[in-house]
Amino acid sequence: MKFGVLVFPGSNCDIDLYSAIKDILGKEATYVSHLTTDLSGFDAILIPGGFSYGDYLRCGAVARFSDVMSSVINFAKEGKPVFGTCNGFQILTEAGLLPGVLLKNDSLKFVCRTQKVKVNTTKSLFTSCYEENEILELPIAHGEGNYYCDEQTLDELKKNNQIIFTYEDDNPNGSLENIAGISNKEGNVLGMMPHPERAMESLLGSDSGKRLFESMIDYLRKVAN
Repeated sequence: MKFGVLVFPGSNCDIDLYSAIKDILGKEATYVSHLTTDLSGFDAILIPGGFSYGDYLRCGAVARFSDVMSSVINFAKEGKPVFGTCNGFQILTEAGLLPGVLLKNDSLKFVCRTQKVKVNTTKSLFTSCYEENEILELPIAHGEGNYYCDEQTLDELKKNNQIIFTYEDDNPNGSLENIAGISNKEGNVLGMMPHPERAMESLLGSDSGKRLFESMIDYLRKVAN
């Protein structure tokens, strides 16, 4: 079981993802350069937060054209798990792996705090270790987390049970329907604004994110068997 953590110029949460997998969960993790074109040795790909390419143009718009992203698209088409958090979520929408876009926060300010997030479904390879409607405590840190899509896309997200996480109590960025994280229709690609990799140990404030990665590990174990 091997996780690949993508690294773009400007990524700053790659170390958090690497540590979550390797140091906390004891699984193999490897940093993957944005210049890489072969992902055949990996079982899952993780796309970190940060400011890829300085967030010039739109967030994730430049990273989308990195060499590695063509391979990530093919990787996802093979049905393998791909997870993106914060800037990773933005990159996934820019690459067309997830529908919709991430706009500037409605406050036009960067938000950085702990946020309550609801698990809307456990029928996902990313949430099977949670309880349905469970409320998590996850850090957020973003300036463009305002999720938006057209009405038809929203209807499809609801119909296909693709809205995996929503903000609870308050909406930190103005996202449509309080959306905090969505999957693709096939269910193997997840993008979310909150940072589960920063919520791995209760000693540091919350371990609410740990079971997301444990869910991925359980899925990969079942597939392997």
